[in-house]
Amino acid sequence: VLEIDGVGYRAEMDGKNLKLFVGYSHPVVVEPPAGISFDVETRTRQISIKGYDRQQVGQVAADIRKIRPPEPYHGKGIHYLGEKIRRKAGKAGKGAKK
Repeated sequence: VLEIDGVGYRAEMDGKNLKLFVGYSHPVVVEPPAGISFDVETRTRQISIKGYDRQQVGQVAADIRKIRPPEPYHGKGIHYLGEKIRRKAGKAGKGAKK
């Protein structure tokens, strides 16, 4: 299961294809390989990847995550369900100069 975080980021089904809106100027369309199916839950913004070959399911999940991996400053992007994203501090000295 993959999860999408970010303002305006969403996923929807277009027939069998998965259509991702993740901050690019165009939607990214992912076609499922043979034996793989997608299921999108729009309210929780989760993508379920189903198939009988465990290695292929993991590879497809990794390929989808690679489209927009989670970034460390805001945490936006596509990540696995339950994945802990290491966050970085932003510009720590902002406005502290006298």
